[in-house]
Amino acid sequence: MLKLSKILQQPISITGIASVSALGMSLPQVWECYKRSDSIFTTKSVSGQRVALSKVTPEIEEALSELKQSHSAYKKLDRSVLLGILAARMAFPKHLKDKLVGVTIGSSRGATGLFEKYHEQFRSKGKVSAFSSPTTTLGNISSWVGQDLGVQGIQVGHSVTCSTALHAVLNGIAWLQADMADAFVVGGSEAALTPFTLAQMQAMKLYSTSPEAFACESLRLDKKKNTMVLGEGAAVAVLEKGISENRIASIKGYGFASEKIAHGSAISENAECFQESMKNALDRSGLKTVDAIIMHAPGTVKGDTAEFNAVKEVFRNKLPLLTTNKWLLGHTFGASGMMSVEMAILMLQHNQFIPNPFFSNNIPTNKPLEHLMVNAVGFGGNAVSIIVGK
Repeated sequence: MLKLSKILQQPISITGIASVSALGMSLPQVWECYKRSDSIFTTKSVSGQRVALSKVTPEIEEALSELKQSHSAYKKLDRSVLLGILAARMAFPKHLKDKLVGVTIGSSRGATGLFEKYHEQFRSKGKVSAFSSPTTTLGNISSWVGQDLGVQGIQVGHSVTCSTALHAVLNGIAWLQADMADAFVVGGSEAALTPFTLAQMQAMKLYSTSPEAFACESLRLDKKKNTMVLGEGAAVAVLEKGISENRIASIKGYGFASEKIAHGSAISENAECFQESMKNALDRSGLKTVDAIIMHAPGTVKGDTAEFNAVKEVFRNKLPLLTTNKWLLGHTFGASGMMSVEMAILMLQHNQFIPNPFFSNNIPTNKPLEHLMVNAVGFGGNAVSIIVGK
């Protein structure tokens, strides 16, 4: 194992968090949705087949429409950018108005909707709009969020596919520890419910064909078929250095790792990248274990099993409580890691564990919650583990 700095140089506070997704657009709405655990999947026809997916709520659709009408430039932005703006507005605390605030909000697919629109326009007419380039760059989300919030710090974008949001957390921590910002807005945004993107997932034979209400069987370890379901949404947190009086939670530790891969969309049988990222997060936190882990578990046969194997390797015969949110929400790609961080913070605030219906924990689920780990991994075996605490 690569030896890295074992403890955080300075504590990191989370002073704001928000999301927009099929779960809702406020923390109380999201928490109620987790507690009810009712199916929120809808269906769409793709290549002649009905597939499950999760779309944002009608309330969010109305907010997106109002946002477009509020500024002429917003009418030309991709849906992923608009979702990011909505989430960032709700997460951003007022006390940071005059501080040096950076933004790093990434995406797995980026401006998918506009890419497909402009490509079709080019194929049919041989030319495209002058807005096609500036509105489809990957940094588009962070730059427009920064413009909308009126912040003056660095605004950068990135993609590490499904671990993008947690890599944004790593970036934010690094900038804060280097004294290059007072606060950082971090997260991910994804609006990839487009025919081409859904067809890509079907081509990899990852997408669920289940007719059940809960078509994504995330963390069901005995499944024989892949059951990934795609969702849309954005999730954003605000990080500050030190122990802020405005904190809603703290980052206790973080770890990251990558591994040599044999396939572009797979990780090793025992997810060596996750083993390393979880060990590093524990080392930096000074903890021996955590109360629960919100796993990445995308609903694929190999992905779910590999991560579970990694957890067993790290925690041996003393497994923490294990859960996921993709069985309910679906996979929001670049936003998924921060959606899981939000779930972790809500469980800490309410001191209540939200179980996964496809996995049975062998320890009581009503134990006090103090420290939760969140996992995410992207194509290329890039894993991140974040520990959050009260």
